[in-house]
Amino acid sequence: MSSPALRPGGFGLTALLAFLTSFGPLSVDLFLPSMPAIGRAFDAPESQVQLTISLYLVGYAIGQLLYGPLSDRFGRKPVVLTALAIFCLGSLGAAFAHGLEWLILGRIGQALGASGAMIVTRAVVRDFYEGAHAGRQLSVMGMMMGLVPIVAPIIGGLLLVSAGWRAGFAFHFAVGALALLLVWRYLAETHRPSSTSIAAVAASYRTVAMHPVFLANMIVGCFAYSGLFAWIAGSPFVLQGLIGLTPLQFSLCYAVSCAGFMTGGAIATRLVLQFGLDRTAGLGVLALALAGTAAAVSVAVGVALPITLTASMALFLCGMGMALPQVTAGALTPFPHHAGTASSLVGFAQQCSGAIMGIAVGNTLGTSAWPMVAGVAVAGIASLGLWAATRAQRTRSAKPAATT
Repeated sequence: MSSPALRPGGFGLTALLAFLTSFGPLSVDLFLPSMPAIGRAFDAPESQVQLTISLYLVGYAIGQLLYGPLSDRFGRKPVVLTALAIFCLGSLGAAFAHGLEWLILGRIGQALGASGAMIVTRAVVRDFYEGAHAGRQLSVMGMMMGLVPIVAPIIGGLLLVSAGWRAGFAFHFAVGALALLLVWRYLAETHRPSSTSIAAVAASYRTVAMHPVFLANMIVGCFAYSGLFAWIAGSPFVLQGLIGLTPLQFSLCYAVSCAGFMTGGAIATRLVLQFGLDRTAGLGVLALALAGTAAAVSVAVGVALPITLTASMALFLCGMGMALPQVTAGALTPFPHHAGTASSLVGFAQQCSGAIMGIAVGNTLGTSAWPMVAGVAVAGIASLGLWAATRAQRTRSAKPAATT
């Protein structure tokens, strides 16, 4: 006898959707402590071990373009089940890899699976909710997901010390298998499959990509997201290499900054139904701009201390936790029939913007914190400026786009 499906508005469905969105950060943050051990195990230089991250991000970006149209065509549930199965297979492949090349292939499999879980989950939210209610749901999910970057490195470190680096991938497999079971038993199909041709898929991408409401929301979200990757790319070098923190001290600073994202999500859940998507996002991008400015000032006056940079980034991620769910919901709102496609384009654009920022910061780091804080400041100030400049497009009535 099948179990009853979880219904919208309940904690169970929200928790399940948040769990599915956590696979991306989980498969990165839990893996990070194992990278030196993997290099030693395969006698590989750091530059080659870094491919387990960079090629993961490539796979994650590519996967985001695929799953949205597939979920519009075949339905949400079979596609997310397929994505989770790919994640599990990739985790198994990585766990039993006997060479770095096979490990990288397993990581790409994890990326392709994790990206599908994220994209289809956002489409499910759009199927159930719209407008401010969708923004609130994404904020709650983001708040729950914000725990992952805090606890995943700790779990990864404990598994590494107690059982070796392969244990982390065994943990990934177990989590993926649990998600498969929960989705199969408790997630209802939320979208009626359609007989969409390849030409129709291309047309739906064109329809979404040219919609002014979609573009206005997407570009604000991309700049906000890029600031996070400036911090990810630069913080280990700045806080450990320049300022001299130990790895444990760095981990604590990173955890504090990540707690800002959870705080922003909690604030947004209380504000969005009262103030709406646009004004809640506006408060978020204001925090982004203030945080970026504060980080730049701390470097300019020579007080780039761990406490000032961490506090600035905690405020930045708080603003991101407030703004990003709202502009994502706004981007998906006009597309009840192409929510998967819209979710794919949003995710791909955000991932590309983050990758570009991360590469730029990583290639310009030297003996100064300026490349990192400049990236954060540009991202924050640009987000606020673009929010103001595109407000007319975003706040117009987001009527459903014509179907193709």
